[in-house]
Amino acid sequence: MELVIDRRSWWFHKLARAPVYLYRWNLGWLLGHRFLLLVHVGRHSGRRYEAVVEVVRWERDGEVVVASGWGDAADWFRNVLAEPQVEVVVGSDRFTATHRVLPIDEAAEVLADYERRNRWMRPVVNRMLGYLVGWRYTGSAEARRRVVEQLPMVAFDKAGMSDNS
Repeated sequence: MELVIDRRSWWFHKLARAPVYLYRWNLGWLLGHRFLLLVHVGRHSGRRYEAVVEVVRWERDGEVVVASGWGDAADWFRNVLAEPQVEVVVGSDRFTATHRVLPIDEAAEVLADYERRNRWMRPVVNRMLGYLVGWRYTGSAEARRRVVEQLPMVAFDKAGMSDNS
């Protein structure tokens, strides 16, 4: 029997939102540099929103790269494109950042590096990526390129880092 996750279900929504509360309670450091809290402004509403996204690449004094798991239709992705300056919290570092969408070739390299660094998680990563894109992801160079075409990667520049919180 295959596990099917309905991302619209109430339980899935609550589970996916749980890490936001860790950041709100100043416990984001428990997630280390594996996830980040992205604070962005709604492109239509102008409201402040928060999303927790898995970090694909983290450099202490460089960029933090994430992938848009729901593709270019993800609200946070569309909001960031509309309002490029956002607030990012990684671990206990809080900073204002600008972004750039990675070109396909660079994004494929970042994903390949992520897979190398997380070799023991490869079956889980492959299955999850396959679920997100709707086809069986094998980890080949061709499949990797196809994945990053569907799931854009965004780099947040830490150059504007402010006080650690």
